[in-house]
Amino acid sequence: MENNQTADSEETKSCEYDPNVNQDELIMAQEKQIAEEIKANIAMVGELDDLSSLEREYSNDPVYFSKVATLLPKFSNVRRTRPDGNCFLRGFIFAYLEYCIYHREELTRFKQYLEASKEELFEMGFPKFTTEDFNDMFMEVVTDLEGSGSIDRVEAIINDAGTSDYLVVYLRLLISAHLQKNAEFFSFFIEGGRTVGEFCKQEVEPMYRECDHLHIVALTAALGVGVRVMYLDRGEGSSVVSHDFPEDKDPVIHLLYRPGHYDILYKA
Repeated sequence: MENNQTADSEETKSCEYDPNVNQDELIMAQEKQIAEEIKANIAMVGELDDLSSLEREYSNDPVYFSKVATLLPKFSNVRRTRPDGNCFLRGFIFAYLEYCIYHREELTRFKQYLEASKEELFEMGFPKFTTEDFNDMFMEVVTDLEGSGSIDRVEAIINDAGTSDYLVVYLRLLISAHLQKNAEFFSFFIEGGRTVGEFCKQEVEPMYRECDHLHIVALTAALGVGVRVMYLDRGEGSSVVSHDFPEDKDPVIHLLYRPGHYDILYKA
């Protein structure tokens, strides 16, 4: 009994605030450890999973469980993405490349868009050396898929850290460029007294920054790609609410949103 009390006492002491320890550094170290554990245990984009797995996940949550039930007639499968702040962009590019390998005309259109986008980014002042590097990687991926396009190849590309991160960075640059080109419009939606340029530098261009409504509006408008997001949350109503981006375009990509995270959905 005395040994247990001693152990409990030591544990309590270790959890107490220590003025000699830099708390910011401690928090950063903990966040880094969590991030490393996520990287080690969760694929950037996982394997195709039956949507019923969501029912099992929320079997003890009546609100989410009932809303998941409304998804089942419309969707059959889900691919889970790594929750690292890049989940929307990783899910988007995986689903879009997957769509492109079955719709070759779209792959050709996307390649042409990428070729033209580099010069536009240069003209807007993005650094030439790094921008060209990211663009070259994207062009290599698209050219590769033109010749050997398959789901297995898309999985390999998106789950290769070096390649995948380059694609995500380039999408971030495209979002930033679109927001800045249309700054007069988007400035009304940015909080905190920041300019569009400041918002892009702080919330769009850095890796691991979560995407919100503005990111999605900008990316889908810039690429001309329709996305439908299904919102699974605790909002009012008994079913999952959907939103299309852009509103006038048929969606070719379906994503599941849960607070702070996006996964890929597949229609039934």
